[in-house]
Amino acid sequence: MESPRPPAGAQTLDRGLRALEMVATARDGLTIQDLSTALGVHRSIASRLLSTLADRRLVIRGGDGRFRTGAGLAALAAGIHTTLRATAAPILHELVDKVGATISLLVAEGGEAVALEVVEPPTLSYVLSFRAGSRHPLGRGSAGVALRAARPQSAGEEEAVTTARKRGYAETFGEVEPGAYGVAVPIVVPGLPAACLNLITHRGEIAASAGPVLAEAAARIVRELS
Repeated sequence: MESPRPPAGAQTLDRGLRALEMVATARDGLTIQDLSTALGVHRSIASRLLSTLADRRLVIRGGDGRFRTGAGLAALAAGIHTTLRATAAPILHELVDKVGATISLLVAEGGEAVALEVVEPPTLSYVLSFRAGSRHPLGRGSAGVALRAARPQSAGEEEAVTTARKRGYAETFGEVEPGAYGVAVPIVVPGLPAACLNLITHRGEIAASAGPVLAEAAARIVRELS
């Protein structure tokens, strides 16, 4: 017996969301024909879906006729970041008390790692720190490695990224702050941007034992967001 067909409105919503996801993940955007083929629908339906998304500024049509993500997605991303930060914040505070080092939550934006939340140990007189909103290239530091490891494996990626994905965390020394150790764990939740927990410290013994502790905390965040 065949499963009942979903209501027309639900089917249209599903197609629209799939269309938005396809545009967002396409390296160089999509044409109407690309979407028509991918969804298995007539060009007129694909065109209406993309036009509706464009009306909401979620996608834009370039001069080459290809659709790419639009500025309207920024508001959605801001909401996602708020949810991610609110979920992670209490766990970050627990981590700081446990490991005695500055812990941060970072996300990937383009080619940069951006700090959403930074928590310092409240009882220490000297700590390494930086401000929420700080950013650095994805090619530097443990956070950059972890954020790239949160993405699907790609041809020619650095060995450090592959290693971090296999063992669950990245380690670097002196790449962002001279003389400082960095340890970072990817946070992978379907539908959310690549994120990571990052520890920074001058103390080698703290960094040496931080990977599994951060991984456990990251797993808690994933469970709460899934």
